[in-house]
Amino acid sequence: MLRVDDSLRSQIMANLSTHERSAELDPSLRPAAVAMTIVANDDGEACFVITRRVSSLRNHSGQWALPGGRIDEGEDPASAALRELDEEVGLSCAADRVLGLLDDYPTRSGFRITPVVVWAGPDVVLTPNPNEVAVAHRVPIAGLDAPGIPKLFDLEESDRPVLSVRLLGQDIFAPTAAVIFQFREVAIHGRDTRVAHYDQPFFAWR
Repeated sequence: MLRVDDSLRSQIMANLSTHERSAELDPSLRPAAVAMTIVANDDGEACFVITRRVSSLRNHSGQWALPGGRIDEGEDPASAALRELDEEVGLSCAADRVLGLLDDYPTRSGFRITPVVVWAGPDVVLTPNPNEVAVAHRVPIAGLDAPGIPKLFDLEESDRPVLSVRLLGQDIFAPTAAVIFQFREVAIHGRDTRVAHYDQPFFAWR
C-alpha cells in the first residue's frame, strides 16, 4: 500500500523533475488544465481524486473526469488547475503543492489539456460543487497497477488505439484515462511513457 508521506512526495517530485515533458504546440487548440490530485483515504492510503460530471452540463455530461477546465486569460496551467480544484471539489491548495506537470494531451473536442500533479496530502475534505460534480471519489493509486490496466481497443473511425482504465467498476477513457495512465508510469514508476498518441472514444469527440 502506498501511503501519503514525505517519501512518496519526494519520489513523485523526483520522477516529474527528470521527465522531459512534451508540450502540444498547435495554436488552434484551446488551453485547459486538469489536477491529478493526491490525497489520503481514511486508512492513510495514497489516492487520487476523480469526479463524475453532472448530467445537466452542456459538454461531456455524466463523464468521468479529473477536476479541471479552461485556462483563463492571465493564468498558467498550475493556477488554472488549482482554481478548478477549489471550484469543483472545494479543495484549496497553495501553489507550493504543485509537484510538476505531465505531457499535454490534445483532445478531439479542440482542447490542449495540461495535467498538473497536486499534493493535497492527508486530512482533506472533498465538497463537490453540485452544479458541476455529481460525485467525487478517492481512488487508491496502488490499484493502477492491477492486471488489465490499461486496455486498448480499435475504433472504426480512427487509426489510433483508444486507451481506457478500469476503475470503480467502470471503463474510464482517454483523455482522463491517458492522464491517469501517464501519472502511474511517469510520476510513480519513473518510466518514460507517452500517451498523446492514444485516441478517445467516439462519444468524446464533441
